[in-house]
Amino acid sequence: MEPPLNTIKLSQTAKDQLTKLKRLTKIDQWNILCRWAFCRSLAEPTIPSPDPIPTIPSPDPTITGSNVEMTWRVFGGEISDILVIALKQRCHNDGLGTDKETLATQFRLHLHRGIGYLSGDPNIKKIEDLIALATSSQT
Repeated sequence: MEPPLNTIKLSQTAKDQLTKLKRLTKIDQWNILCRWAFCRSLAEPTIPSPDPIPTIPSPDPTITGSNVEMTWRVFGGEISDILVIALKQRCHNDGLGTDKETLATQFRLHLHRGIGYLSGDPNIKKIEDLIALATSSQT
């Protein structure tokens, strides 16, 4: 299945938040934490805010992208097709298009929102807390 984008680039803020999560959970692969984050955002009933995500160098030195990037295949691993289907279904449910540009934009918004949610959750102090979050009935 064709992914919404081939290369995923993270903002500097997302990289910093993932670094914190790596330290707390001891999960050292960016892609695994990004999958958790993406799914966490999909579980939220609201549509992500359409704020632009700085992932490329900007003239403003306070707004920068990071050096963290990965291919879709690395991000999704064995479940990459399932993640594409989940994204398409979410876009459909939200009344958005399922064209490649919309999917790419929504993916970036969900990924960055999810990273923010996980990083900002005071209850996540170890990997077991991520598992508890995923298996609870509330998000």
